[in-house]
Formats: sequence, structure tokens, C-alpha cells
Amino acid sequence: MPSRDHQMVLELIRERPALAADLLDCVCKGLVPSTTHARLEPADLSEHKPVSYHADAVVTLGKDRAELAVIVEVQRRRDPQKRLSWPAYVATARARLGCPTVLLVISPKQGVAGWAREPILLGHPGLVLRPLVLGPEEVPVLTDGQAVPVPELAALSAVVHGPGPDGPKVFEALLQCMRTIDADRAQGLMDEVIAVLPRAARDLLEGMMKTATGEYKSEFFRNAVREGRDVGLQEGRQEGRREGRHEGRVDIILAMLSARGVMVPDEARARIQGCADLDQLVEWGRRAATADSIEEVLG
Repeated sequence: MPSRDHQMVLELIRERPALAADLLDCVCKGLVPSTTHARLEPADLSEHKPVSYHADAVVTLGKDRAELAVIVEVQRRRDPQKRLSWPAYVATARARLGCPTVLLVISPKQGVAGWAREPILLGHPGLVLRPLVLGPEEVPVLTDGQAVPVPELAALSAVVHGPGPDGPKVFEALLQCMRTIDADRAQGLMDEVIAVLPRAARDLLEGMMKTATGEYKSEFFRNAVREGRDVGLQEGRQEGRREGRHEGRVDIILAMLSARGVMVPDEARARIQGCADLDQLVEWGRRAATADSIEEVLG
């Protein structure tokens, strides 16, 4: 049963709701708005229509018990509603799991990442939620697949940085990394990467996969082979493998040039596609990674 002094304070506030502002001002000067209108609201704070809060993922870290909870949110666009729900995620997870809780927002877009980093002022003095944000700048540019301890990180690096100027090196590192893990796991990661890459970057990676491995790993190309739309690689046939390598090199060169915005006239395209010298194609591919014009590639 509430004590008398407990009840007295409440009765005073109920009689004059503005007293809450006066008392608050005794504790923290300047917090009360200058144009204060006090209104007594229902004290029952339970939800009559329960609100469901669903984070993208919640992970607890610790050996024998949860020592840290990580709420993971993947954000591709600005959503003002998230700035209201994210604090609730943190507070609810902390109460339920009984351990420190952090919010990690992952965004592949730099502008959205900047928006997500903005502090969320909760109103209570000193109570500010500053989301931890993983944007494109925080994702490492991995160019050495043998040195990548986490294949999933190589996949994320490929998704974020593959469409950029480091695409060829990042994709090569990804393919190197995939060769060090179980085939099923590698195939699943490659399919995930290819599914989200933009067209030019996807074409580049597809070409590198075909050239480097001698077979197609993505579902798209597996279907293409089954349906007979591509006859570049025929298992057990030396000539077929050679044709596949040729097509792969051509695909890489054209995809690189497309990704860099380099115009390829019909005459130059025909010259590249008609070149039977694999060494020459390799050299053109090396130049295409940094070229700003077709002349820089073909010499």
C-alpha cells in the first residue's frame, strides 16, 4: 500500500498538474518549456493495443551468460519512425536480456548511414542514443582473399565495394576466399552476392567466376547452361574450356569498361570479341581496370 507522503505528492500534482513542472525545475533548470501547459494524462502506461517491436536481428555475446546484446538493423532508406522505435528496441532488449545492449545499424548507402548516426535525444537530461553505424566507409576494402578470416566479410566487401573502382581486386579476393571454404557454403555466399549487385558489377563477377573456376556457380548461369543458352564451357573438352576462358576474358574487359563509364565503339567491341590471343586479352583487362578511354585499353 502506498505511504501517506507518496499519496500526498500525487494528490498535489493531480490538483495542480503544473506542479510537476515546478518540481522538475527544482532538479534541472531550463528543461521545462517556457510555454508550459500542464495536462493530467491517464497514469496507466500499459498498452491496450500492444505494440510489436521487431528488430532485424538480436545477438547476445558472452561465454556462459549474455554479457552484451547487439540489436542489428539494416537500413536502406531514411525512416523517421525508426528514431522513435530504436530507443524502445534498446530498452526492451536490455530489460529482457538483463545485459548491456547496443544498436548497430548497417546501411549500404552513405547518405542513409549519415542520417542514422544522428543522435536521438530522448528528452531526459543526458539520455541520448547514438546508434553505432556501419556504412560503406566502415566496410573494409578486402583485396587479399587468403588473408580474410571471415568469408562473410569478404562477401560484404564485394557487395559494397564491388561496383566501385576497386571492384576487380575485391572480386578476385572474394573468389580466392571462396576456394578455401566448403563448396556449398561458397556457392550460397556467391549467390547472395550476385543477387544484390548492380548489373555491371554482376557481369564483371560472373565473368571472373567463369574464367577463374571453369564453371558457373550462380543460379542464373546454371540455368543458362541447362537450357542451352550458353555453350562456352563443356566439361571434359579442352576446346570448350578454351572458349570459355576467351569469353570470360572478353566479359571482364567489357564489364570493367562499362562500370567505369568508358564508351566502347562497335569497331573496338568487335576487335575485343574477335581477339583469339588470351595473353592479349589479359593485358587489355589489366588496362581496363584503370582506363578512362578505349584508346588507353587497346593502345
